[in-house]
Amino acid sequence: MSLLNRRTLLMLPLALAACGFTPVYGPGGNGTALYGNVLVQAPEETDTDSESDSYALVRELEQRLGRGGGSYTLELKLRTTDNGQAFTRDNEITRYALTGTASYRLLRTSDGSVAASGEVDNFTGYSATGSTVETLAGERDAHLRLMVILADQITTELFLTDLDGA
Repeated sequence: MSLLNRRTLLMLPLALAACGFTPVYGPGGNGTALYGNVLVQAPEETDTDSESDSYALVRELEQRLGRGGGSYTLELKLRTTDNGQAFTRDNEITRYALTGTASYRLLRTSDGSVAASGEVDNFTGYSATGSTVETLAGERDAHLRLMVILADQITTELFLTDLDGA
């Protein structure tokens, strides 16, 4: 590594601090402010056939935000759909796409005002070419992966929100 690259690397934290960058888990960061202070409510499900999706989403959010309550309540609406994606000549489905949308509202417990809100969506897929057991295992895994992805997206958006200015 050349001297110029080392200097650049050493100056990066100063440059980020000068532009107002605050580490998420640093003093005054949203990660610190939210961790352990958010009561995650079970989502209202629409167009979904699985209560395990709700459980998985809440579990994943609680892992990222901590279990608790106090300052904030997180309300969720969850919608998942399973669509055939690949078909054989006999019109049998060989691959499914699982899409999910989660709407959220972060409410202040003190006055009920909305501190943050938004909607995230994503998809996963699974194969239906194996045995029934393999297909069911793939479907279950796809649902779990989707809930992890949605929880990551919600958490990221909450960490980027200006909680003081909302």
